[in-house]
Amino acid sequence: MIRLTWVQPEDLVGHELRQAEEEGKDVEAIKSRWLTAGGHLAPTRAGASPTPPAPQLRALAEELLTELSQPPALWAGVPQGGTGGHNATHRAAPKSEAPRQAVSGRGGLGEKEALRHRLHAAWLGRAAGCLLGKPVEKLPLTAIRSLAQATGNWPLTTWFTEKGLPPELREAHPWNKRSAQTSLAENIDGMPEDDDLNYPLLNLRLLQRHGRTFTTTDVAKLWLDELPAARTFTAERIAYRNLLCGIEPPHTATHHNPFREWIGALIRADVHGWTNPGAPTAAADQARRDASLSHTANGVYGAMFAAATIAEAAAGTGDVHHCLRTGLTVVPQDSRLSRAIHHGIQLACTATDFDHIVDDLHAAYGHHHWVHVIPNAALLSAALTHADGDFTGSITRAVSGGWDTDSNGATAGSIAGLLAGRPDALPDRWTAPLKNRLTSSITGFDGIGFDTLADLTTKLAQERPHP
Repeated sequence: MIRLTWVQPEDLVGHELRQAEEEGKDVEAIKSRWLTAGGHLAPTRAGASPTPPAPQLRALAEELLTELSQPPALWAGVPQGGTGGHNATHRAAPKSEAPRQAVSGRGGLGEKEALRHRLHAAWLGRAAGCLLGKPVEKLPLTAIRSLAQATGNWPLTTWFTEKGLPPELREAHPWNKRSAQTSLAENIDGMPEDDDLNYPLLNLRLLQRHGRTFTTTDVAKLWLDELPAARTFTAERIAYRNLLCGIEPPHTATHHNPFREWIGALIRADVHGWTNPGAPTAAADQARRDASLSHTANGVYGAMFAAATIAEAAAGTGDVHHCLRTGLTVVPQDSRLSRAIHHGIQLACTATDFDHIVDDLHAAYGHHHWVHVIPNAALLSAALTHADGDFTGSITRAVSGGWDTDSNGATAGSIAGLLAGRPDALPDRWTAPLKNRLTSSITGFDGIGFDTLADLTTKLAQERPHP
C-alpha cells in the first residue's frame, strides 16, 4: 500500500479548511459535513494519514475541495493567482530597472570578480544553513532545544551531533529519518540532495534556456522535463500533479491546492535575486512569475520578498537591515505576510534574548502549519535582524527557531553569505564539510562544485534582457 504525502484528497481537506479560514472564508458548514462523514482534520506534521478511506469519503473529499477552492474576488488588490491582474503565462516586458554597479571587493577586485565572490559565498551559505537544519526538520521547538542542550550546543553554534546524546532523548526526539545519515556533524560528507538546493539549480537552467523574460509556462515545462516528481513537496507536488492532469498555469496554483501560501515559492527565489544585484523590483517580478505556478497571495509575496532582499544584498552596498527593508517594499503593506515580517523585525530590535523572541513568534503564529510561509518569514526576518549580518548568528538563529528549519537556514545563509562578501569570510567549520560538492537529482548538476555554480550564476547576472 502506497500512502503518498501531500496529494491524497482525504488529507488535503483538513489543510484546505485551515487555509480557507486564514483567507477569511466561513468554512464551518463544510467542516461539519466533513467531520460528520468520518473525515479528519489535517495531519499535524506528516503529509499523509496512515490508512486509505472508504471510497465514498474520498469522493466527498474531492467534492469539498472543489467547493473550498473557489477563490475570493480579491485580496490585497491582487487576483487569486497572484499575477497582478495579468495572465501569468504571458511573457513579461523587460524591466527598465537596471542592476546597480556592484562595489568592488577586497584588494581592488573588479566588479565581476567581487560579484562572483559574493555569489560563491551565497551558494556556500545556502548549503550550510540548509544542512544545519536538516536533522531537526519537522521536530517541535522543544525537541530542537533539548537535543542541542544535551550535547552542549545551546545557544546553537555548530552542527547537531548524536555524540554524547542520552539514548532516552534520542528515542523521544528522533532525528529527521531522511537526513540523519548525512547531516549530523559526525557524518557530513559533502552537501546531500535537498529541495532547497534543487530549485536554485532548476532556476539556473530556467534562465539559461529562457532568459529573464521567462513565463510561468516555461517554468512548468522545465519542471516536467527536469524535476523528478518525488522530489517535490506540498504546493509544488500539487502543481506538478495538476500539470499531469492537463491543468495549465496559473490554475495549477489554485486547483485543490491548500498549500498555496506555504514556503515552497520562497525557497525558489534565490537565483532571481542573485542574478539581479541591486535590482530588487526586477528580481521580485521574476520570482512572481516563478511562484505563480504553485502559489498565490502570501505564498507569492514570500518569494518576492526573498528575491528583492537577496537582490539588494547581492549589490554589496547595504547592511542586512537595509536589505530587509528593501524586500518589504515589494510586499503589499496590508498583507498578512508584511505584518508578520514587521513583527519579527520589531521583536528582534527590542529583545536581547533570541529564545524569548522565538517564544513570542510561536505564540503569535504557532497555529499555522510548520511549513506555512507566514511564521517562517517572520522567524527568518527576526533571525537576520538579531544576528546583525553575522553569518553564524544568522543561520543558527534561523534554525534554532524551529518550523521549517532547513529552508530558513538556507535562505538566511544565502543572505548572510552575500553580506559576508567572500567564501573565505565564512567560518571554516561551515564550509569545509561541504567539500565543494553538491548532490542533486537535477540532470547535469550532480556532484557540481559551489565554485562552478558561482561562475554560472555570475555569467547570468551580467546578461541583460533583450528588448
